[in-house]
Amino acid sequence: MERGNNYRLLQLREILFNETDEWHELGIDGLIEKLRREMTDDAKFDRRTIKRDLATLDDMGFEIVRNTGKFGKTLYSHQSRLFETYQLRLIIDAVLSARFITTNEKQKLIQKVKKMTSESIAKTLPEPILFSQSSNIDYELVKLNIDRVHRAISEGRVLTYQYGKFNVQKEFEYHRDGMIYHVAPYALIWQNDYYYLIGLFLDNDEIRHYRLDRIRNIQVSDEKFKKRDFNLQEYVNQSFHMFAGEEMWIKIRFHNDLVNVVLDRLGLDADIRELDDDHFVLTTKAKLSDGLVNWILTWGDRAKVLSPDHLAERVKEQITNMQQVYEDD
Repeated sequence: MERGNNYRLLQLREILFNETDEWHELGIDGLIEKLRREMTDDAKFDRRTIKRDLATLDDMGFEIVRNTGKFGKTLYSHQSRLFETYQLRLIIDAVLSARFITTNEKQKLIQKVKKMTSESIAKTLPEPILFSQSSNIDYELVKLNIDRVHRAISEGRVLTYQYGKFNVQKEFEYHRDGMIYHVAPYALIWQNDYYYLIGLFLDNDEIRHYRLDRIRNIQVSDEKFKKRDFNLQEYVNQSFHMFAGEEMWIKIRFHNDLVNVVLDRLGLDADIRELDDDHFVLTTKAKLSDGLVNWILTWGDRAKVLSPDHLAERVKEQITNMQQVYEDD
């Protein structure tokens, strides 16, 4: 096939991909008109040649749908997409809701996503103007951290970095006097609007998690590691609000109107039992932490810790401290 024929075939494919779908079709004359616009105005195309091109594209796996329109006219379209429209919407909504992604980056990502479908469908998908994100998050830093963590996980290499957080003066302070952390990375997850690295902290052989936007000076070392058995889903389920702590069994009495709150948090497999007409009891494993205590306190008098006793005492202590703050005034 000559160079001109190759170019025509590619242009025809582009026209069908961008300008046709389930609701938009083109006849041979329409395809020829658009081809002339993309190539040269004086270009001449034989209808039989275009039909052969369509058959060639179809044979190559670029599916061509043929329908009969008015007056028996044959209409052509390409309807097979890598992603369904609802899937593209899910991807775009996830991008829009990510606070750490800048508006400029959202625009770039969404424009790329929209190129996966026809122009008419792309126009129905949302623009990046619905959400705002924190201006304090260094997106360029997060991008670098994502790249290096991903590489370290895929290559089985230990990461080194420093870790910290901002103080009330909005100054970044390193933990442990700026010591270098050595972590065998197990997973990278997106939880509670942030990316987290989950891995083995080699200094004490403990599984921990670290927010990516709080990691600094990250490097992929030459040191290799062998991943031990690790249940990621179980770890995330037991880490309320992504706080670390001592793992234990807990029982909490909830008012019945909170059943969907509990199921949203723990899923339909959550162990819940009716207690009386107004209450049910949740039994689950969780990690003792400020995050767990604060989550329980969120529900006020509609939630009560039944066991263990030391968790109930910690909740009571927090309630007393809260009350004292207002009495001191």
